[in-house]
Amino acid sequence: MGAMTDPPGSPKTICPPERHEPLPWQRPKSSEEDADAPAMVERILRSPSYRRADEDVDFLNSSETRGVRLQIDYLKPQVLLEKHGIEHTIVAFGGTRIVEPFVAEREIESLERLMRERPDDPALGRRLARAERIRAKSRYYEVARRFGRLVGLAGGGPEDSRVVIMTGGGPGVMEAANRGAFDAGAKTVGLNIDLPHEQFPNPYVTPELCFRFHYFAIRKMHFLMRAKALVAFPGGLGTLDELFETLTLIQTRKIQPIPVILVGREYWRRVFDIDFLLDEGVIDAEDADLYWYAEEAEEIWEGILAWYQANGRPLFDGD
Repeated sequence: MGAMTDPPGSPKTICPPERHEPLPWQRPKSSEEDADAPAMVERILRSPSYRRADEDVDFLNSSETRGVRLQIDYLKPQVLLEKHGIEHTIVAFGGTRIVEPFVAEREIESLERLMRERPDDPALGRRLARAERIRAKSRYYEVARRFGRLVGLAGGGPEDSRVVIMTGGGPGVMEAANRGAFDAGAKTVGLNIDLPHEQFPNPYVTPELCFRFHYFAIRKMHFLMRAKALVAFPGGLGTLDELFETLTLIQTRKIQPIPVILVGREYWRRVFDIDFLLDEGVIDAEDADLYWYAEEAEEIWEGILAWYQANGRPLFDGD
């Protein structure tokens, strides 16, 4: 009669974490069996084809895997936003060159010193004129900061993530809006983008909620997926891009209408001549009602609240 063995399922037969005997494929073929084998195996291990697909950066950056990159460009922020309970956002956009008033003042003082040394330099004169225009608009940095704070304190307070400030994560007006929410102790989101020149996020974005995108299209999608409002401060081409895309989506009802507020009537009336478009017959009269103007942070916030009340929709889910 043979030796007794433990029945299957006995605790003594549970597999240990490590094997006592290695499996055949755990060792490369030895030189004793084939003198050329170790070098041949090493060449295989170094071959790009042998890299695991998710670790092969060259493969992931190829044109053939663009669809995969689009998916993960979308998915990573989506997963993390959900993890942090971010339900809705108020998107704030504006010029990256619109700095704090004291920074604008310091730039003018520097240029004025140079002008005293080179009074006949036309290029320097143009730089000073532009700096003075930036100083005039620097008040919007403070407006955006106050507005961000209002959003951060709204709802159930700073811990309430149902509606948070979202920006492009850069400097200027976007920094100011993130900073206001940061001042309130609230979470705040920044969506950076890979550019040929390095771009740094502003320091006031919640670190766990600052994302860097490869594709503008996916970034735009995330701007509007949760948006409860778009607040556009004076800005350049990037601001115009986001503004006109949002207005087009609302006009065509590709998205549910949301409030769109242009901050700074004087600026926007020159940049965006809606009356000219109406007179030319290229838009309808109702398209002029897709947005309104505001000047101060409280006016922006009260307008958003009034828009939701008038439309019978809650700004904060659950209210």
